[in-house]
Amino acid sequence: MAQPMPAAADSPTPADDRALLEDGLGRLAPRLAPGAVRISGLVRLSGGASQETWAFTVDGDSGAAALILRRAPGGFRQADTAAGLETEAAVIGAAGAAGVPVPPILHVLEPRDGIGRGFVTARVDGETIARKILRDEAFAPARRILARQCGEVLAAVARVPAAALPPLRTSTARAQLADVERRYRQMNAAKPVFELAFAWLADRCPDDKVAPVLVHGDFRNGNLIIGPDGIRAVLDWEVTHLGDPMEDLGWLCVNSWRFGALDKPAGGFGSREELFAGYEAAGGASVDPERVRFWEALGSLRWGISCTGMTATFRAGVDTTVERAMIARRASETEIDLMSLIAPRW
Repeated sequence: MAQPMPAAADSPTPADDRALLEDGLGRLAPRLAPGAVRISGLVRLSGGASQETWAFTVDGDSGAAALILRRAPGGFRQADTAAGLETEAAVIGAAGAAGVPVPPILHVLEPRDGIGRGFVTARVDGETIARKILRDEAFAPARRILARQCGEVLAAVARVPAAALPPLRTSTARAQLADVERRYRQMNAAKPVFELAFAWLADRCPDDKVAPVLVHGDFRNGNLIIGPDGIRAVLDWEVTHLGDPMEDLGWLCVNSWRFGALDKPAGGFGSREELFAGYEAAGGASVDPERVRFWEALGSLRWGISCTGMTATFRAGVDTTVERAMIARRASETEIDLMSLIAPRW
């Protein structure tokens, strides 16, 4: 959950912030593309619950280059579970070098840039809107291979050498379960299904003997750039950490990320068997379905608690965007998902 920033009488308005970004990115233009002297077409993209995403173009000697700025909300706010945008950029660079499809990092913002924390990447063509990926005819070829591709990409993520990574937190199953429960208790919420889920997870929590590997932490439909040929880039590494590789497999299967395609557990486009087969064939560790189920249930619970917390964030005026309000309403969906996992009717 984002940390509130103290209110200030001279806090910039959205128009002021846009002008600040245009000015700062304009100064950066020569460092982003050869011979560039200006930027144009700055627009904030929709979506993104935790970070700002801006698209813009720089004009250089070799023509126009389409770029993306990923920036902390308001320039500086950061979620308490986030790795930090500078660390995120370093992980993306290491993952790309290890064969994971990612947007190339062009510049990490510095204090002297005057526009906050974040980084600039090349823009990768493709679609991120999950419902289009799952329904549009243009993506029909991709849907046939996406589950297996996701397994292959996650195997590549888990193989990124530890020596190539910046310092990252190690997060075990038991530590994550305790942290999620701590956050829930602080909310003083009364949700019996969540209480039942905590008890179920505590009884099935895997041991911490698995050697930790790089975990994306939010690998799902919506954080992938997809073309008709499949995955083109993995986005949003803000909660990346070291941990159990089964975590990413379970998170992808959380029902919220199927976007209505309930019969296709792997992201709404395929089966768990296809996902697991791709993972193992690409050199990933042998998949433990029960551990994956644990992470899927913990993922549903975590997302439900995050949605519950977003209600307070919206009401407090920390973030009053439409995205934040709509996400907050999804807490009740996760209660149904948890009951389906904990007490299936078949």
